[in-house]
Amino acid sequence: MATRYGFLGPEGTFTSMALDAWAPGSVGARTAYGSVDAALKALREGAIDAAMVPIENSVEGGVSATLDALASGDPLVVVGEELVPIRFVLCARAGLALNDIHRIGTHSHAWAQVRGWVASNVPQADYVPALSTAAAAQGLVGGEAPYDAAVCAPVAAQMHGLSILADDIGDMQGAVTRFVVVARPGALPAPTGADKTTVVLYQRSDHAGGLLELLEQFAVRGINMTRLESRPTKDSMGSYCFSIDFEGHVLDERIGEALMGLKRICADVRFLGSYRRADGEAASVADHHSDEDFRDAQDWLRSLRHLTAGEV
Repeated sequence: MATRYGFLGPEGTFTSMALDAWAPGSVGARTAYGSVDAALKALREGAIDAAMVPIENSVEGGVSATLDALASGDPLVVVGEELVPIRFVLCARAGLALNDIHRIGTHSHAWAQVRGWVASNVPQADYVPALSTAAAAQGLVGGEAPYDAAVCAPVAAQMHGLSILADDIGDMQGAVTRFVVVARPGALPAPTGADKTTVVLYQRSDHAGGLLELLEQFAVRGINMTRLESRPTKDSMGSYCFSIDFEGHVLDERIGEALMGLKRICADVRFLGSYRRADGEAASVADHHSDEDFRDAQDWLRSLRHLTAGEV
């Protein structure tokens, strides 16, 4: 049976482009949702088998809606990721010029990446939030949108027959957004040697050196972190959890030992999966931190524990 995918829609979003790359033949088995929360809710309820959602942008950092939705609620796991180069255009209905634009609709993450260009080239324009970049473009079609132009991907502008007023308007060239494929817990992807693991850590208490205590579990085992973000737990002011990506797979000895160390000192460890890196870059393993090194140490400890007073 074909996998039923959900994604942050409508068609023409960068998320839909990520899903095209992940599952090219999924067009007939995919459902667009208006928000990350809606897509993950459908996944938890069994309406779909997997969801493609944005998690991190090279300019704006983590996508809070995704991080928070994965940190709470029924457990979900990441089973894969895709990297999508981000290219924005400013589009409008035919007949409008830059001087005619007074309000621009787009997603908040997109706006953060083009506001410098807008300030320089369309200084009279105000920002109007939209659920997604493609939704902003779609809203122009009926002529009732509360904005004159939209910032979106080129494919969304073309899909809705809009005129492109300016191309490649991102403030930072080479911007990339990372998307993750999320599923309900089940069989984990097998280790490939180019893997990443994601967890959310909850401290037992807020105390001096608390974060250092968590980070030491990675440092002493030679594990490289690729992302570290704090998010409010929403329990009280000053209460935070930590969302972390790091190199390696749960079946790697060094990763297993680090997770055990974290479980021992944390109030809770939410394991969000081990999966192949989209860039295929092999994990960097420091000297004396290979699986063989850890197994040798475990064998040595077992030999000590089996000694009796009468043995030499």
